[in-house]
Formats: sequence, C-alpha cells, structure tokens
Amino acid sequence: MKNRGLHVVWLLPVLLGLFSCAEEPYNPTPYSLNLPPHFSEPKIPFDNPLTVEGVALGRKLFYDPILSGDFTQSCSSCHKQSLSFAEATAVSTGITGAQGNRNAMPLINLAYHNRLFWDGRSFSLEEQLLEPVPNPIEMNLPWLAATDRLNQHPDYPSLFKQAFGIEYIDSTHITKALAQFLRTLISGNSRFDQYILGQAALTPQELQGMNLYVTEAADCFHCHPFEERFQFTTFSFMNNGLDKEGEFQDSGLGGIVANPNLIGVFKVPTLRNIAQTAPYMHDGRFATLNEVIDHYDMGGHPSSTIDPLMKHVGTGLNLSTQEKEALIAFLLTLTDTDFLSNPAFSAP
Repeated sequence: MKNRGLHVVWLLPVLLGLFSCAEEPYNPTPYSLNLPPHFSEPKIPFDNPLTVEGVALGRKLFYDPILSGDFTQSCSSCHKQSLSFAEATAVSTGITGAQGNRNAMPLINLAYHNRLFWDGRSFSLEEQLLEPVPNPIEMNLPWLAATDRLNQHPDYPSLFKQAFGIEYIDSTHITKALAQFLRTLISGNSRFDQYILGQAALTPQELQGMNLYVTEAADCFHCHPFEERFQFTTFSFMNNGLDKEGEFQDSGLGGIVANPNLIGVFKVPTLRNIAQTAPYMHDGRFATLNEVIDHYDMGGHPSSTIDPLMKHVGTGLNLSTQEKEALIAFLLTLTDTDFLSNPAFSAP
C-alpha cells in the first residue's frame, strides 16, 4: 500500500503538468465588415463566418505564389488591386503560357453575389475558388500537391490552426480562407456614393450623364440599377447582343445548363470602378468605355436568345456625341480610389 501511495504522489505532478500544458481552446476573433452606410448586410455562410484570423490567412494566400505549380503566380497575378482586382488584358494567361477564353472579372463586393463566373457555374465563393488552382491553363497545381506544400510549410499549419482549429490543411479550408478575404473587398466610397450620402456634388455634365443612365434615353438602369443594393447590377444573366445568331464563340450559361435558349447568356457585371476594369465583356472584346457605349448605342446584334431588355435592336439609342461624353463622365464617378489603394487589401 505504501508503494502504491508513493506512485500516486509521484504521478500527481505529472498529471497536473499535462493538464497545464493543454492547448488553449480554438477561439477565433469575429471580423466585422466595414460597410458603407447605404449598403445592406450581405449574407455570410454560416459554415464560414468571417474571423480576423481567417481573413488574414486568406489575404496571405491570395498574394502567395505557393498555390501555383511553378511558384510564379498567385491569385493577385490576374486580380490586381489597382485595377479593382481585375487585369488589363482581354483574357488571362496561366503559368504555362496558355491563355483562357474569358476576361478576369473584378473581385469587388463579392459578398453580395450568389453565383460566380461569367457563366454562373459556381453558387458560392468557396465553390468557385476550387477551380483556378488545379486548372491546367491557370495555376496548374493539383490540390493534393498544394495541400502537401502548405502542410510542410513552416508557417501555414499554425495559421490554419488559429483560423479553423484544424490539424491538417485541406482544399476546403484553403478556399474558405480565401473566400473570407474576398468577402472583405467592399467598395462603396466613390464620388457617386458621396453624392448619394450628401457629401459631394456632381458636375452638370455628370448629372446629365446620370439622368441619361436612369432613363430610357441611355437605358442603362434596367440591367445596372444602383437601387439594387447600390451594386450597379441585377446579379442576373443575359444576352446583351454581342453576337449575331450562329456566331457565338462562347455558349455562356447555355453551355453550363445545356439549354439552347440560354446560349450567349452571361453574368451582368457591376459597373463600380468600371474605369479601372478595361477591357470589357466576357471576352474583353471592347478596349474602351467608348466602344461599350457605341455597342449599346447601335442597339446590339439580334439573335434568338437576346434579352428582352435589349429593346433597341435594329434602331439603336441614337445618342449624340455630347450625350455619350456625359454618360462616360457619370460612369467615372463610380471610381472608388480608396478601394484601389486600401492597405487592408494589399499584399501583407
């Protein structure tokens, strides 16, 4: 009995030491979005809430070329902050030199979007982010190789543990971290926003352009309404008359859902920071805003899937040169210079 008592006495400090060395419980810090006063609250997925640790990790991953096959490209290579997280080329070029067939969409106010890609094939940011890394014409790195790299990295395992409480890094949590960072990319402090909030004035030319925009004169407001949570998009999909019947080079949404009635239908993009996101359209065919306005001014090309909102096919808008200039002047008020240089969105 004495020996047993001694054993117990000897074991007590050991057991107490084990408990005292136990790890702190996983307790990430909630992250509050910095929303403009006229923006509504976006819906954040319940299984991927924003946290300070998750957002910081996603930001680090966004700028790290570790997720590309040859360590030469990161997400930021095709989504540059100074360009509203878009790029200045018609289509993107991957690490092998291969080119895609679509323009890189700007990553702006994505917290409000429920379908991603020009053809809408992804229904969440987390789902969308699974594609670029293993895509052979983009970052060209299989997910297994990507997770191996991060698990063997000196810093990432502890960062993922702080953000998600996990011991092993997988693709699910990589995309969750990236999605958290992308949801913080909120833009809503352009001169137009300041005007709406009574903090700035627009010039007579800009006011004329806005009047053209919100009336049938230029007919922009049906597809790019600013009343829709001030996002300048309906978040919907349409054929805006880019191609004639039988000349579609890209099926868009129709190719995803195998529906001939949706051939040539693409996502309606936001017009926020539009001056920074040239070239325009899903294939980057228009180099300037003038070309875009000229397209709509002529009414677009007829086809069986053209959207009913394209009401001026065959007749055009017949805008004058002065009206076109006023319309562009208004569009330039949508530039949020703070967003384009916000240090919280830049490389860590």
